[in-house]
Amino acid sequence: MSSDAIVFIIYLLALLFVGLYFSRKASKSADQYLLGGRNVGPAVTALTMQSTSMSGYMFMGGPALAFQQGWYALWYALGDAGGAIVNLSVLGKRMRRMSEILGALSPIEYLEKRYESGAVRIIGSVISIIFLFAYVFAQFIASGKALESLTGLPYTWALIIGVGVIIAYTVTGGYLAVVWTDFIQGIIMVVGVVGIAILGFSKLGGLSGLNERLGQMDASYLSIWGKDLAYIGQWGVVLGAVLIYSIGYMGLPHVVVRHMSMKSTKTVKSAIMYAATWNQLFVFAPYLLGLMAIVLIPNLSDPEMVIPTLAYEFFPGIMAAILLSAVMAAIMSTSDSILMQTGTILSRDIYQRFIDKNASQNKMVLVSRLCILAAGVIGVIVAIYQPPSVFTLVIFAFGVLGNSFMVPYITSVYSKKSNSIGVLCAMIGGGTTNILWTSMDLQTITAIHPFLAGLVISILGMVIGNKFGSAPSQPIQDAFEKSKGDRRIPRSIDKNISRDLSPEARNISKFIQANQPIKG
Repeated sequence: MSSDAIVFIIYLLALLFVGLYFSRKASKSADQYLLGGRNVGPAVTALTMQSTSMSGYMFMGGPALAFQQGWYALWYALGDAGGAIVNLSVLGKRMRRMSEILGALSPIEYLEKRYESGAVRIIGSVISIIFLFAYVFAQFIASGKALESLTGLPYTWALIIGVGVIIAYTVTGGYLAVVWTDFIQGIIMVVGVVGIAILGFSKLGGLSGLNERLGQMDASYLSIWGKDLAYIGQWGVVLGAVLIYSIGYMGLPHVVVRHMSMKSTKTVKSAIMYAATWNQLFVFAPYLLGLMAIVLIPNLSDPEMVIPTLAYEFFPGIMAAILLSAVMAAIMSTSDSILMQTGTILSRDIYQRFIDKNASQNKMVLVSRLCILAAGVIGVIVAIYQPPSVFTLVIFAFGVLGNSFMVPYITSVYSKKSNSIGVLCAMIGGGTTNILWTSMDLQTITAIHPFLAGLVISILGMVIGNKFGSAPSQPIQDAFEKSKGDRRIPRSIDKNISRDLSPEARNISKFIQANQPIKG
């Protein structure tokens, strides 16, 4: 057995150990199994949020796009670089408070309780399950391809082994196993991708050397409009490419749940620093490796195999093992989170809500584990038949989830009067628009990215729908005010006090000045 295969096997065994380590704690209650007892610190919150967000797309889809389109692909990285800061700053503190006040253990349950509508929970669950499954299929395909490259096993067996490990530690250890393996994998991802990027630049004479070689091959690789200027002047496409990863994370249930599991609102500030640092080190490198591959392996038949091919052809041995471990880390960190979230929705939002409302804590943990197992098995069966490319599937699923849930989550903590009708219009309108835009290839006709189109319709749906729905109940409005954080004096009273005291303060100041003794 080769040294790189041995390194990877040790890595997989370590992940299984993490799952077993947290299995006893995870079995204590549904809150422990599904949210880790809301006790996750800043560093782990930051890295689990980011490694979960990045997925196998960053090691397969992103480099493939750069390999095909040149520097245009960096628009996606540009949005991604600030995505963590936006996500944590906008939702972090308020969603952490609101979810605890409402007693919500899942992002979909949170929406039902905030908007006081069973229909929101049903439709939200359906959208989540369908498109989280599509998302996890992409990760499983990436897992099979990466492990096939590493071990030489047939794709099907590589898929079963790789996904089997993910299912095992997720089922046994629950949410804590997921976030702690994500933390470990986040470090491996940075080390692997930065290491090979440095080696790649050394071979090509740095960034200027890379650009010079690209320009000699085809000058359009250097354009912000894509190879052969495919997107020239299409600012609607470019804006959508930037926005999907800069704000889209706020609509992904498996990412949003990280806000709910934080130890406290004080976790947010430090988590932003950790996440922002990690992002700057990581997000640009996979795309740059795709650009390097244009020069180093121009005849590559499968663009999604850019990084595994670079690893074995130019950086053999331990570096290849570390890099491919990083690829698997990206895949696993997203797969486990999606499986965890799918299991949570099936158990908490469907089983307990509509089938057995009085299910005990132990029963809920068991049902959650069975749901995660079932979701994983179904995912493997579908991934064996290899649906569309990883890039296509991830962008599609990501876009629909973001367009369905981002606006409802943001308004839940920033709009006191937002109601269930507005949320249903935003969810259905935004998600449906993205589906139609993608399936009918309306981007080609309109020069507008599907995510941008879905975002506009989702916002309009919320604004118009809110005019027809009833205002939230008083308890929900009180919870909304409380989620904003402690204020010793309400803002309206504070303003009135300032206005009333201002004339008195001026009169006192004049009196003091008039009665000052004259010196000298």
